[in-house]
Amino acid sequence: MSREATLRVYRGDRNGGEMIDYRVPVSPGMVVLDAIRSIQFHQSPDIGVRWNCKAGKCGSCGAEVNGRPRLMCMDRMDRYSPGEPIVVRPMKSFPIVKDLVNDVSWNFQVNKKIPAFKMRSDMERRFSQEEADRVQEFRKCIECFLCQNVCHVLRDHDLKPAFGGPRFLVRVAGLEMHPLDGEDRTELLRKDLGIGYCNITKCCTEVCPESIHITDNAIIPLKERLVDRFYDPLALLWRKVTGKR
Repeated sequence: MSREATLRVYRGDRNGGEMIDYRVPVSPGMVVLDAIRSIQFHQSPDIGVRWNCKAGKCGSCGAEVNGRPRLMCMDRMDRYSPGEPIVVRPMKSFPIVKDLVNDVSWNFQVNKKIPAFKMRSDMERRFSQEEADRVQEFRKCIECFLCQNVCHVLRDHDLKPAFGGPRFLVRVAGLEMHPLDGEDRTELLRKDLGIGYCNITKCCTEVCPESIHITDNAIIPLKERLVDRFYDPLALLWRKVTGKR
């Protein structure tokens, strides 16, 4: 005998809405996105939901399931206790378009601020496998923006004009740590991306579906570079004496 689950889904837009319960039959291997699509096909065809690959690689189906940011296509139904409603809401840190669909366009505006890769002209175009491995992790980002959603600077304080968020600190880390990149983005980190607002709670790392070590491998090394550049008294004295960065 097949069982049913109750999904409590947000229905509305940025002007307001309500939580509505739906009963959905559950089959083996089913994920939360399957349940939402079942609602769309059989009960409420006008429900707004964004998805594409259904394989955890496009980052489209991000939502908050029982209060935790997740990719719905990778969130199995059998991990939730039978009889308890599964509460599905849109991401809190971004404006709602409709139901479970968010307007994440702000993220792409931040992305435009970051200078692209610039090849160095003062060295041979070669680097080691170890150097390649260091930046390869950051290329795994699928831009689901779950890290942006859970970041308290954006989620609770809404400091979007002053802080770029963990996703774009990861992008800068991938560029800055590339051995052949010659662009200087430290001033960008300090001002436009506001890296000083991050107090390394590691909440972004915890929700990353690609298991990128955002805090330890990207944000902390960037903070250290910033301290060396702008706040280390010995480095400041050296630059003043030698005229070098």
